[in-house]
Amino acid sequence: LRLLPRQRYLQAQRAEVGALERKRNVLCCLITRILKVEKQLHIDNLVFRVTDACQKGELGPGLRFLSFCCHSVDVLSCVLRLLHQGYVRRQEGRPHVLEY
Repeated sequence: LRLLPRQRYLQAQRAEVGALERKRNVLCCLITRILKVEKQLHIDNLVFRVTDACQKGELGPGLRFLSFCCHSVDVLSCVLRLLHQGYVRRQEGRPHVLEY
């Protein structure tokens, strides 16, 4: 019987998955927080505001977190997820405007 060394790459992959999930959760929170205040917003403006908040590390008034790099693709992916879950919807006749 031969024992193999512990596979460290599996632990690294789990840590990366956890970090990506936390990032997705922060982005979804930012999106819903911004849309709750604005009620409706053009998707381009929403992407800009979320990426700006990520760079500054702000969730909103008085709420801060560690800033991280996020790209428009990350934000759009979270928007699609929130659309699918029903938290966000598109305005009728104007699909580029999102409502909370």
